[in-house]
Amino acid sequence: MRIDVLETTLRDGVQAEGINYSNEDKLALIGLFDNLGLQFIEAGNPAANPKDKQFLCDNPLPETAVSNIVAFGATRRKNSLSDEDLSLKTLVQSNAKYISIVGKSSVLHLEKVLDVTEADNITMIYDTIRYLSDNGKQVFFDAEHFFDGYKLNPDYAISTLRTARDAGATVLVLCDTNGASMPEEIYDIVKKVKHTFKKTKIGIHCHNDSGLAVANTLAAVDAGAEHIQGTFLGFGERCGNCNLSTAILNLQLKKGYEVVPSEAVKRFTVTARHVAEITNISLPKNVPYVGRSAFSHKAGMHGDGVIKFSPAFEHIDPSDVGNERRFLLSEVAGRAVFAKKAAAVCPDVELTTEDISTLLASLKVAEMQGYQFEGADASFRIFILKALGLFKKSFDLVKFNVISNLPAAEEESAVADIEIKVNDVSREARAEGNGPVNALDTALRNALSGFYPVIDGITLLDYKVRVLNSEAATKAKVRVLITSSDGHNTWTTVGVSTDIIEASWLALCDSVEFILAKRNIG
Repeated sequence: MRIDVLETTLRDGVQAEGINYSNEDKLALIGLFDNLGLQFIEAGNPAANPKDKQFLCDNPLPETAVSNIVAFGATRRKNSLSDEDLSLKTLVQSNAKYISIVGKSSVLHLEKVLDVTEADNITMIYDTIRYLSDNGKQVFFDAEHFFDGYKLNPDYAISTLRTARDAGATVLVLCDTNGASMPEEIYDIVKKVKHTFKKTKIGIHCHNDSGLAVANTLAAVDAGAEHIQGTFLGFGERCGNCNLSTAILNLQLKKGYEVVPSEAVKRFTVTARHVAEITNISLPKNVPYVGRSAFSHKAGMHGDGVIKFSPAFEHIDPSDVGNERRFLLSEVAGRAVFAKKAAAVCPDVELTTEDISTLLASLKVAEMQGYQFEGADASFRIFILKALGLFKKSFDLVKFNVISNLPAAEEESAVADIEIKVNDVSREARAEGNGPVNALDTALRNALSGFYPVIDGITLLDYKVRVLNSEAATKAKVRVLITSSDGHNTWTTVGVSTDIIEASWLALCDSVEFILAKRNIG
């Protein structure tokens, strides 16, 4: 059975707090979704904001291989005629062939929100869809608050669907607008609707206020829905929408529905990361299928089990969706996982059982001191090489001094002086920065760039500090995690100390040492 998808990140997704897209962002996202073979992309409401109007009406729509661009709007105003309604005229002027029209299907909302009679609402639905259809548009009817409305007055809720169908709507989309319904309710109601409208395509649009948007979408499809809506990463108004990356993969890989081309499934993880990057958010690690932790194993028993037989603790092969298996290192890591990770650091060295025992004991001591390597693979690599006597330093610190200046000019609140030595050649550098760590980072780069020009291409992406023993107050030990990139690789390093500057320095040093060793420099 074929399931159509309407992706609404560009419309419903931007209703999430803190989400905003430029037209360039929209073009990039449309390209990603088109590359997955999603049939419909809802690109905004041209009557509601000028940016959407410019995108949908004033410029040609982007060329797509598979996807159809959809414009969004609402039924005409209660005291206007369709051909005089400015919002509807804007939708007709849009370059989108497909239009999603939202209309009320709950008598409670007619009384409390819209202030119209049941008969007037029916007329508004009919007139709107008929007008758009007569002007060459294909219309999807989004029955707002359908499930709440059906529970309150099923006959009226059904009558709104019948009116939309008779007016020319090609898909009747049942909306769980408040995200309040349970999967068994969704299944039962969709089943009844599908029985009533046997020849009309039924869609489902679920919000996640009860944490059930994906489950409700799956229930609707099992009950006969052939069209699903949501946002690729699940963000949207309030608690968000159905997470399409999860719903689509569940439907296709677990339930056997045809949703996207089979070759597109492997692109889901990289697409999720690109969507997050364009949206300027961090992709949550625990997102099913596509999150960084989706196939990560920390407990010793789990890691050992996966090494022996991956289905023991993985529901699919991570490569099926373009993701990868990760073994996390900690005091609960088993010997088998640790041995596998250590061997990957130095594949040319045959590690004995005694070597593994010694390294694992050293790891547990380091973690007792506050180090955490599960999120800092670069520092773990250096830790192993040092423990085996295989680490070759790229530089030595002679000294550094950091001074904070307050009050200070913008981005000049600290100054760092540093002296390093490379192969017995000393180099001094000074730098101002926005805080002591920034000043120290810049000074280190300045000192090293003459020896290692590759340093100029490294950027610091993230900097995190965690207090490890808060009861010690200002004498507490802190752990600093630094994520860096050279444009091709991204790596994370860790430093621990009671001095936040020293902890930062240790993490910065590991970051530099890691990329120089990776490039075989030094």
